[in-house]
Amino acid sequence: MTSALTLPTGSEMASSWPDPLPGAHPLPAGLDQLLDVRGPELIATRRHLHAHPELSGHEFETAAFISHQLATMGLTPRLLPKGNGVICDIDAGPAGSPVTALRADIDALPLTDVKDVPYRSTVAGACHACGHDVHTTVLLGAALLLAQLAERGVLRQRVRLIFQPAEEILPCGSLEVIAAGGLADVEQIFALHCDPNLPVGKVGLRVGPITAAADNISVRLTGPGGHTARPHLTVDLVNALGRLVTEVPALVNRRVPANSGLLLVFGQASAGTQYNVIPNEASAAGTLRVLDRPTWDAAPDIVTQIIREVVAPTGATVDVEYLRGRPPVVNDARAIDVLTAATTAALGPAAVADTPQSMGGEDFSWYLEYVPGALARLGVGRAEPGSDLHRASFDVDERAIAVGVRLLVHTVLQSAATD
Repeated sequence: MTSALTLPTGSEMASSWPDPLPGAHPLPAGLDQLLDVRGPELIATRRHLHAHPELSGHEFETAAFISHQLATMGLTPRLLPKGNGVICDIDAGPAGSPVTALRADIDALPLTDVKDVPYRSTVAGACHACGHDVHTTVLLGAALLLAQLAERGVLRQRVRLIFQPAEEILPCGSLEVIAAGGLADVEQIFALHCDPNLPVGKVGLRVGPITAAADNISVRLTGPGGHTARPHLTVDLVNALGRLVTEVPALVNRRVPANSGLLLVFGQASAGTQYNVIPNEASAAGTLRVLDRPTWDAAPDIVTQIIREVVAPTGATVDVEYLRGRPPVVNDARAIDVLTAATTAALGPAAVADTPQSMGGEDFSWYLEYVPGALARLGVGRAEPGSDLHRASFDVDERAIAVGVRLLVHTVLQSAATD
């Protein structure tokens, strides 16, 4: 991945960069003007990242690119032990004082980009379809402004920038960051996530759970195999697999509270290759999502037991792999107060929007197991109907980049004001 950037043309910038926001408070030290000047570079950065995605666990060139960008700002980034993530401190406060952390995820999804745009992905089977390129760009922009504030003596607190790999897979990349000491001295942590259902200029905030817990489940069935003419002499694994994928989700829902929002969906099922052969192996895999923490804690035992109960009458041997994923993101009330004040300062009071709890999972939750913090939804909505995350056609309104940068900088300033 090269660090060379192609800047958008003047006509592209006219439609890509926002006008001054009514009701917003100016950033200190004239940094709104700096943000305006550096705006084309930030859009170019986002397009560069979008055109050069890297899948979870393999974000080595992305991390090198980020590290180079931070170094040009006069900062001292350090790579995670695997070299596919970056941590960078802005030490503008006393040594050992509490740290406010800002996190962006940097990995892409295994999808083929179908957009007809100049910055379409150049990597077959990889695409930034969840907005992580925007998250990364926004945090780089915030780093630039925060570094300037520190240099001018306006910022008097410690800030940690976390560019995290592997948000989209298990094990979670947030656990790698935590193991590498990413939360040392951190008092609170904040993150933004693109929301195509919110227009630019709106920020979705919610106290308490804002995402669901999410786990992965894999089931392997085995038997002796045989001829479809004589199923009574063997174990019919296709029949067993059918029972598994149709009966287990409904039975699991009968074992948990109705308001837990549990959703077990199998996305993969496979058995056999010949029409007249009963296979000796079959498999299914899916995800379990649930809204509340107590049900998530109990889910592995419940699901494993029901799978065994459903399969037992068929005679198949069953092996269950239940892979714990991530708990719900539970936003701290005081952290939401900080984000609310920051949103009001950055965008005006009308920018604050209520947002529902999502069934999606987010490994930002693991940070919140250790320190308080909050995840906000950044409006990136475009005019196209039906836009959603994890679609190969996903794109954003790039005016959201400036909004996100201002929001993160104001968040840091507000966090200091509420200490």
